[in-house]
Amino acid sequence: VETVERLTPFVRDKRAGYVQSLLALAAAKKARPSLYTKTSLMLGLGESDDEVREAIRDIRSVGVDVLTLGQYLRPTEQHLAVVEYVHPDKFDAFKKYALELGYSYVAAGPLVRSSYKAGEFFIEHMIADPDSKPAPPPDAERVAELKARYPQREPIRVHGAMLDEDLDASADHSEEANAAVHETV
Repeated sequence: VETVERLTPFVRDKRAGYVQSLLALAAAKKARPSLYTKTSLMLGLGESDDEVREAIRDIRSVGVDVLTLGQYLRPTEQHLAVVEYVHPDKFDAFKKYALELGYSYVAAGPLVRSSYKAGEFFIEHMIADPDSKPAPPPDAERVAELKARYPQREPIRVHGAMLDEDLDASADHSEEANAAVHETV
């Protein structure tokens, strides 16, 4: 998912929308409920705390098990500038919030990266704990709400195979949608 919905058009490639990413995660979980799903958010790009909490809720609503939250660091002068260096206490608060929502695991901190200790986590928490189970399937009501926001969708393909057509995805890159996003920044 990478960033909050409002900033997605500025941070991510045009072909990757916020809702599209959520629906792809939901489709993966629906296609294989035993699959552990993971995504990440970069913080420090100008998002509000409320936007971060909303993204954490959205991601959880589509059945994601593992979330990483890390500080965006500008790799070169050609990339987006850092708007804020997020305090570690704020990362801790977001981690606590996410765990309360039912994530299996959350790594959060200024130096956390999207693959942060993923293998270590899996071994220690999922294999070692016989009671550990993936998150439940996506919230069907929330998925329907997301789909309704983006009625023109293309089917999700994974390795060339079409997934459930009920959970296809798209991004709205119409002139009207882009104008609306630019007004919010």
